[in-house]
Amino acid sequence: MTAPSALDRARLVHWRTAVFTLFLLCGVTFASWASRLPAVKQNLAIDDFEVGVLLFAMGAGSLAGVMSANVIVARWGAKRGLSVTVVGVGAGLFIAALGVDALGSYPVAVVGLALMGLCFGATDVMINVEAASVEQAFGRTLMPLFHAFFSLGTVAGAGIGVAVVGWGVGVTWHLGVVALVWFVITGFALQYLPTSERVAAEATGTVPSRRERMHAALAVWRDPRTYAIGAIILGMAFAEGSANDWLTIAVVDGHGESEATGAIFLTVFSVSMTVFRALGGPLVDRIGRVWTLRALSIAAALGLVVFILAPNLPIAFLGVALWGAGASLGFPLGMSAAADDPTKAAASVSAAATIGYVAFLCGPPVLGWISHQIGILNTLWIIVGLIVMSGLASGAAKPIAGSKVGAGHH
Repeated sequence: MTAPSALDRARLVHWRTAVFTLFLLCGVTFASWASRLPAVKQNLAIDDFEVGVLLFAMGAGSLAGVMSANVIVARWGAKRGLSVTVVGVGAGLFIAALGVDALGSYPVAVVGLALMGLCFGATDVMINVEAASVEQAFGRTLMPLFHAFFSLGTVAGAGIGVAVVGWGVGVTWHLGVVALVWFVITGFALQYLPTSERVAAEATGTVPSRRERMHAALAVWRDPRTYAIGAIILGMAFAEGSANDWLTIAVVDGHGESEATGAIFLTVFSVSMTVFRALGGPLVDRIGRVWTLRALSIAAALGLVVFILAPNLPIAFLGVALWGAGASLGFPLGMSAAADDPTKAAASVSAAATIGYVAFLCGPPVLGWISHQIGILNTLWIIVGLIVMSGLASGAAKPIAGSKVGAGHH
């Protein structure tokens, strides 16, 4: 077994490229499904509540997957774990696609989505664990760039979705092809991942026993730093998730604009976020992880306030661009911080991701319920508060001794 630092440059680059590919494909696959929701609703002849059940099946599956990823990595390592979960993602998507069109069966669609969600959640955590290992091996902040690839994937998946809807392609054909592409490319990419025992062995000089790894996987929930990093991620996951789910509605209901304008706002938010993720690494390497998070939490809070109070469209657009830029790095840098200690990186990343996913999945419905009482723009003030909390918790992301990334060069 060779340690990552002993991997030659070519193999390191292959490893990094493989992980970039996995992030990109996760984005494409996720957005491909989301882009077909209207067709799913129509084909299965279901109402909004039943669509909600579909989304809940996927969301609950994802949460279970995120929570189990920690144990999977501790037991089998990320590479072996991924070789199982990526198959589950493709299979789940394919079953859901068959359920929607070919079979016209709502229960089959629910089962497919639950399986896809379960394996997607676990896959997501494991690729973040791999990304953190790559980052430490390179000694540079790369996590925001990995997340930029996920964002790019979602843009590509949504764009392909728009095209195939325009061509009248059925859901089963569209998502069936996406599932096939997923199987082929993930299978190819996984060959370039080193086994994670190497990473643990390099960190400690020994490979811990399975029992020790399981113990470490659970001990992380007793570490106060886990919760402080969780607070950073929670605030920013709300800032990001609420935009994805409620921004278009806030533009239409809050600012009285058309649906098309709402879609443009969401695009501006997504582009701003993706650009900042692509550029974030060098910024962190210059000024450090903590100062980057503080600056961006100010930008996100300011942008959101500007959006809520905007007297006209140009100012509202400026607010949304700032909001997107500010929210861009909370999640990836939280993941980076969680992975600072390679001996418990998988456990910490899994714990941090669990907190983030709870915010992503539970946040939007809670906000919907509150906005029903007080209106959507007033509800967004809650997000401003959560962003401020995230900024105040930023100090927890300070790199621990021995970490090769995130300290900055003052």
